[in-house]
Amino acid sequence: MTQKQVAEYLGITERYYKSLESGERLGGIEFWDSLEDLFNVHQRKLREISKNHHDQEENQ
Repeated sequence: MTQKQVAEYLGITERYYKSLESGERLGGIEFWDSLEDLFNVHQRKLREISKNHHDQEENQ
């Protein structure tokens, strides 16, 4: 899915979703619950992926 499609599914703007995905914002529990439902991946795993992605960007 594109970032735009995910944002539309979540009912938020694409810009806001990008800030969540990049780790600039944390997002509330509803955000993580919705992503868990959408991707069928436990939110702990999603947060781990998000944190690792953010850490890699900081180290570049």
